[in-house]
Amino acid sequence: MNGVDGVNMVWLIGALVLVVSALSVRRIGFGLFLRTLLGWAAIVLLVLFAVGHRYELAAAWSSLSAKLGLEDQRVEGDTVRIRMSPDGHFWARVTLNGAERRMLIDSGATITAISEQTAKQADIQTSEGLPAIIETANGSVAARRARIAEVSLGPLKMQDLGVVVSQNFGDLDVLGMNFLSRLHSWRVEGNVLVLEPKAPEGTE
Repeated sequence: MNGVDGVNMVWLIGALVLVVSALSVRRIGFGLFLRTLLGWAAIVLLVLFAVGHRYELAAAWSSLSAKLGLEDQRVEGDTVRIRMSPDGHFWARVTLNGAERRMLIDSGATITAISEQTAKQADIQTSEGLPAIIETANGSVAARRARIAEVSLGPLKMQDLGVVVSQNFGDLDVLGMNFLSRLHSWRVEGNVLVLEPKAPEGTE
């Protein structure tokens, strides 16, 4: 059993103990007690499964949304349109060195920032030496600099993009201004973010 499994098991046991204690105080019948206990156990297991497989579930939802015509990220020619999420942010499906991630597009972030887990999955090597101090909404955090060989957002592709990596980012990956500034243009139309690529050299 690894560390994550151990923590999950502790949470499960703790939740079941709380439920058993609450039901014991009420002194309900054994049959109802057992059904309630099994119901809570199923809920806890479902939550643990969802948390442990959140990335796979997100990818499956994206695939299902595309098939049902509920796509929140559409491609029109070389232009990408991303509909605002219910949380008021714009989230994009981005490929980093072939690894697909769901990233927050943040024009307030100077540089693209990713978690250590994402860096490992995308085979991104951080630089040696002292870490850089990055200012975030939650204060200053230490992060290491790195370069992403290729970043793809639909038809929008960029090579050698700078990035900072830190465990303090948790599960959040952010696509910052160093990506947006290399586009021809980006703008918000209503509740849709429109990203347009630069024209190839030699064309108007």
